[in-house]
Amino acid sequence: MIEQYVLDLQEVDATRVAVVGGKAAHLGGLSRIEGIRVPAGFCVTTNAFRRIMADAPSIANLLDQLSRLNPDDREAVRTLSAEIRRTIEGIAIPGGLATVITHALAQLGERAAYAVRSSATAEDLPTASFAGQQDTYLNIVGPAEILRHVSRCWASLFTERAVTYRQRNGIDHRAVHMAVVVQQMVFPDAAGILFTADPVTGNRKVATVDASFGLGEAVVSGLVNPDVFKVRDGAIVAQAVAAKQRAIHALPAGGTREVAIDPHRQEQPALTNTQILRLVRLGRRIEAHFGRPQDIEWCLVDDDFQIVQSRPITTLFPIPAADDQENHVYVSVGHQQMMTDPMKPLGLSMWQLTAMAPMHAAGGRLFVDVTRRLASPASRAGLLDLMGRGDPLIRDALETVLDRGDFIPTLPDGGPAGPPVRGASTPIETDPAIVTELVERSQASIAALRREIRTKSGPALFDFLLEAFEEHKRVLGDPLSMQAIMAGMAATWWLNDQLREWLGEKNAADTLTLSAPGNVTSEMGLALLDVADVIRPHPEVVAFLRGVEDDGFLDALPKFSGGTEARHAIEAYLDRYGMRCVGEIDITRPRWRERPSTLVPVILDNVRNFAPGAARRRFEQGQREARKKTQEVLEHLRALPDGEHKATETEKMIDRVRTFIGYREYPKYGIVSRYFVYKQALLAEAERLVRANVLPEKEDVFYLTFQELHGVVRTNQVDDKLIQRRKDAFRSYHALTPPRVLTSDGEVIAGAYRRDDVPTGALIGLPVSAGTIEGRARVILDMAQADLEPGDILVTAHTDPSWTPLFVAVTGLVTEVGGLMTHGAVIAREYGLPAVVGVVDATRLIPDGQRIRVHGSDGYVEILR
Repeated sequence: MIEQYVLDLQEVDATRVAVVGGKAAHLGGLSRIEGIRVPAGFCVTTNAFRRIMADAPSIANLLDQLSRLNPDDREAVRTLSAEIRRTIEGIAIPGGLATVITHALAQLGERAAYAVRSSATAEDLPTASFAGQQDTYLNIVGPAEILRHVSRCWASLFTERAVTYRQRNGIDHRAVHMAVVVQQMVFPDAAGILFTADPVTGNRKVATVDASFGLGEAVVSGLVNPDVFKVRDGAIVAQAVAAKQRAIHALPAGGTREVAIDPHRQEQPALTNTQILRLVRLGRRIEAHFGRPQDIEWCLVDDDFQIVQSRPITTLFPIPAADDQENHVYVSVGHQQMMTDPMKPLGLSMWQLTAMAPMHAAGGRLFVDVTRRLASPASRAGLLDLMGRGDPLIRDALETVLDRGDFIPTLPDGGPAGPPVRGASTPIETDPAIVTELVERSQASIAALRREIRTKSGPALFDFLLEAFEEHKRVLGDPLSMQAIMAGMAATWWLNDQLREWLGEKNAADTLTLSAPGNVTSEMGLALLDVADVIRPHPEVVAFLRGVEDDGFLDALPKFSGGTEARHAIEAYLDRYGMRCVGEIDITRPRWRERPSTLVPVILDNVRNFAPGAARRRFEQGQREARKKTQEVLEHLRALPDGEHKATETEKMIDRVRTFIGYREYPKYGIVSRYFVYKQALLAEAERLVRANVLPEKEDVFYLTFQELHGVVRTNQVDDKLIQRRKDAFRSYHALTPPRVLTSDGEVIAGAYRRDDVPTGALIGLPVSAGTIEGRARVILDMAQADLEPGDILVTAHTDPSWTPLFVAVTGLVTEVGGLMTHGAVIAREYGLPAVVGVVDATRLIPDGQRIRVHGSDGYVEILR
């Protein structure tokens, strides 16, 4: 039984995580790397932990209670986790187990001092580091104290921070077990942390060394500000030597204490330059062994480095794979599509297969490589202008890369700059019939897709879909469609630029585009007001909808007075808009047709907050304001020198923008309409795979790419472990913040608003819809949880078209992501909502319920006291 309870560190590696935990597995791996010194020690395995837990049957009941707790109920989590820790620490270690541990201790030397470290099975993983979640005890001396601290490590699996971390990462408390590392204590001259990638910027080529005197606990605990050194390509490129007033030293009888550092040493670097470079070389060796950037704890003893821990850096955003060793600059697709959440593999691959440009996946998100366009003088200015109009932070980040001059080479004029936007620069006449023709073309193509896909199944379905994707791209890239989109956008820019120059008006186009015709997205929000009009007169239906908890409610509606009419109204809405949903560019997201209960809170808000006929009145009011604004602008222009000419040109542009700006939203509507057809066909194949016992549940296909799913359908064989790895990875991606701009070095380039024309303390963003509004901020991250009152201002991370039904109920909009021509901005203007987008961390910095003032013309938000 000895080998079951205790293993020497040199006996373990990554294959034995279930037995020794993440920390011990990494230490075992470290001990095998040539040139890496790891203090000797052993691991008390998870078998010992399981035995202890089995000796206390009451713990099982406590764990059941813990699993049912809401992680936000901090007091309940704190109380119950403390009770579990007390129970575990109160269990006497059985004699046989104690003997095994003390025997292993005797092999190393009982009188030596040891570090006793927790090593959980869900720890130091590539997707969740659990750094600092369990306990470590330093300078423990004597068998009795070692055994006591082994028990304390077992109990630390249930610290409040560890419990909360598992809850938030979706990890079952009962599925995690604790091993304990007992390792000879190192008494260093200096110690600290080495990150083999810059933990702030993510740059994989820059290593960061934090160093201080004494034990590394002073750095880890935050007792001192350490020296910080940055190393790139074998050279120290930056350093900051701190005044290190305190250190932690070991006591001869065990334990540690803080000591004051001699004043003449406080500002001396803890490491020499030679030692820093040697340490980084060791770190690169460790990184190569584990295959990913590492967070390494090190000790310096007599000019010799010893490594006491190494774990993956889990906060780094992954780098898109490239086929070459060249430098690349990537721009986020999600920030342009207003959906920065991670996508499942099927969603990623479907967007890649149907997009008009090559896209690269990383961290569950998609990116476009803009390197060649950025490098070519012929295309650089156009790219920066386009990016700036969409998101000024992206433009600023790209300019930061260019200004450094060390990453992007300048191609000679005429060099390859990427494909031009088809049809974008070709003139187009202002004729509403063009929009009508384009919509009819799209509808005919989608109808043909629905007809033809009905007879396809099995491998033949996938062959058909590949052809359908080409038709998808043909419709999306139709030159006439591109001209119509660009005509509306260019007219908007022209009006804003020229009327600011001629009349000093900011964002004049915002009012001129109110209630523009033919906008399928703004019509969607107004149409849900009409649904509310049908439901409002029937109190039984309203009462029933307030209690809806599942998606089968439509079938129950006819039981109530007015229920049949209500059902018909909702069904008609779903027939037109049921393919939409939050995050709709990810085909795996549940559509409103699949989950109609998502719309119920919005319908009820509309019933409560609006009078009958609100949709028609709102649209007509927008039309009147746009006509009035047009008259005012033209009158003011005619009073200027050369005013008649200016007025004539402006009137043409107003006509142009109102003709085409609504069509800006239609191509996305066509895309998601097609996506729902694709999805229904693929789920039919998934159901067949479930019936054939190839898959346990149909949603498992979401964790396969389109190409992989094709292979599964063809062979009736699936890699279950691949699907589980993809699920784990997808869960971990939620913790990552997707960058707007990312380089192939892994560096996240954060743009900035370079403005000094806003009040102190205001949150800066991009003005996208004119006006100033004051009201209560409603911070909403899930549309299904909306609970709006008249006068509320919506604050959220991002808004794709599916959020439009909420826009009719609010008076202003603030988002963390967005640009002048993104969907939320376009609809905010058409509804006349003052809006500021691109406000970094808005949902964190603006408390829910806080009164705020949104300056939609000037691009900032004030938090009112």
